[in-house]
Amino acid sequence: MCGLSGEVRFDGHRPDVAAVERMTDRLAARGPDGRGVWSQGAVALGHRRLEVIDLSERGTQPMTDPHTGLTAVFNGCIYNYRELRATLRSRGHRFFSTSDTEVLMAAYREWGVSCVERLYGMFAFVMVEHAEGRVVLGRDRLGVKPLYLADQPGRLRFASSLPALLAGGGVDTSLDPVALHQYLSLHATVAAPRTILCGVRKLPPATVRVIEPDGSHTDHRYWQPEYTRRPEHADMDAADWRDAVLAALRASVRRRAVADVPVGVLLSGGLDSSLIVALLAEEQHEDLATFSVGFETEGGEVGDEFAYSNLVARHFATDHHQILVPSDRLPLALDRAVAAMSEPMTSHDVVAFHLLSEQVAKHVKVVQSGQGADEVFAGYHWYPDFASAPRAEAPAAYADVYFDRPHADLARIVEPDMLPAHDPSADLVDTHMSEPGADTALDAALRLDTHVMMVDDPVKRVDNMTSDWGLEARVPFLDHELVELAAACPPELKLTQGGKGVLKDAGRVVLPREVVDRPKGYFPVPAIRHMAGPVLERVREALAAPEARRRGVFRRECVDALLAAPDTHRTKRGANALWQVALLEIWLQEHRIR
Repeated sequence: MCGLSGEVRFDGHRPDVAAVERMTDRLAARGPDGRGVWSQGAVALGHRRLEVIDLSERGTQPMTDPHTGLTAVFNGCIYNYRELRATLRSRGHRFFSTSDTEVLMAAYREWGVSCVERLYGMFAFVMVEHAEGRVVLGRDRLGVKPLYLADQPGRLRFASSLPALLAGGGVDTSLDPVALHQYLSLHATVAAPRTILCGVRKLPPATVRVIEPDGSHTDHRYWQPEYTRRPEHADMDAADWRDAVLAALRASVRRRAVADVPVGVLLSGGLDSSLIVALLAEEQHEDLATFSVGFETEGGEVGDEFAYSNLVARHFATDHHQILVPSDRLPLALDRAVAAMSEPMTSHDVVAFHLLSEQVAKHVKVVQSGQGADEVFAGYHWYPDFASAPRAEAPAAYADVYFDRPHADLARIVEPDMLPAHDPSADLVDTHMSEPGADTALDAALRLDTHVMMVDDPVKRVDNMTSDWGLEARVPFLDHELVELAAACPPELKLTQGGKGVLKDAGRVVLPREVVDRPKGYFPVPAIRHMAGPVLERVREALAAPEARRRGVFRRECVDALLAAPDTHRTKRGANALWQVALLEIWLQEHRIR
């Protein structure tokens, strides 16, 4: 985990190095171990470093190769960097560090922009060609690592977080009505390239952007699984698929153990994180550190799953850390979590991840986490009902089961000038589901969830919350080879046993059955779900603030009705409607957006 920033000029002026310095400093939490700034010609780059691979000064960034005229900044990890380095060395490349960043630069020299197709990992990078003045931006296949962009007159700025771009100044901070519509319809997901702010965009996942000195650019999308059945799998039965999935997950977990520092696991006690623990223990990782968080019971809802996480920790003899958070810590924790958000995120477990990451970072720098399994292996409860929809009716069926509220309902929530006349959230779904590939309605839904919705909800959530404490989170279920395999798996094998059937079969090979066969859980924070006292007071304060009234995004009668019955109004998907409205306002105020 690191943080990168920079500016490239197209108007003949020198870059604003002071602005790049401010952006770099705003990324300090992502990279507490080092800082660097570089400027030449029309480009300036900044970097904050978290030392995970090559802990020496030779791994410092921005990294320049004077012999080939390249400078790069990099965020993430290339898990197969050692194998790539051996291949590149056999082709005549010399290396002066053991850094994966230097391997990336050599791979770019050897294969150009197509080098990304050889990378196994999570990454965002910026590469500068000194002689040509060309700048290349890249992002990993599943969008695990973020890259935010701000187009301004005569220049482009970029950074690993949206708040870093704000620190640079000059950003159009007006709200994007289309993004607001997505926020209120899609569980706070705003799909790339948009963000909630008109002046900030995101480089989409699996994309390389080549920017010429005049500011023109081309985008290359280098990866997208088909979500169709493959001929080579025709003879596979359920046992074969179980074995194939377990082998692919085993390889993924092994890859994500590559580091020059210890690697721990965020252990919820559910199937997904428990599988990661089992496979790391199988690799004979001694003193494997595992971490679980829980909260006080509120509204009759239990706030921890320690019984299951303790069972797994005992079974595999891990060095287990159990963290119980009292409810009176939540208001302060909430504000700190919101400050760490690059974009507003309403999932209540965002606070849990932030609090957990604070404690985990005291013990390790790298953890593996189970995010993504539900999208990749069809684990959510609504997938079985959706699976029977005809392929042609998939967009409408998806909106019916997934959207928080229909387009017509938004007129009662937001002011007229913030409401698009059409339904941009439905348009987004229709566009993605009409792309070639995806044999069935379920295939189309899993493709959309994995490559769009997941990127800008659970994946972003984990990245933002862990990186705020200088902690690198790795997600084995988003290994691109595992995702390709799951995309080709027959939908009926994923839907069995209440969802994730093929993954549960794999789990029974390595886990206690009571972990695999337990009821599905989640990361509960009851005080937020039920608007318990301290949280409700923070919500009231934010919605009554002068800037909230001046901004006038939400209809006052709607806000008043929500506040009058804070635990009553729920969206179609069961989210607390007051929390959705309040969280956006808290985020805007926290980041001083007027």
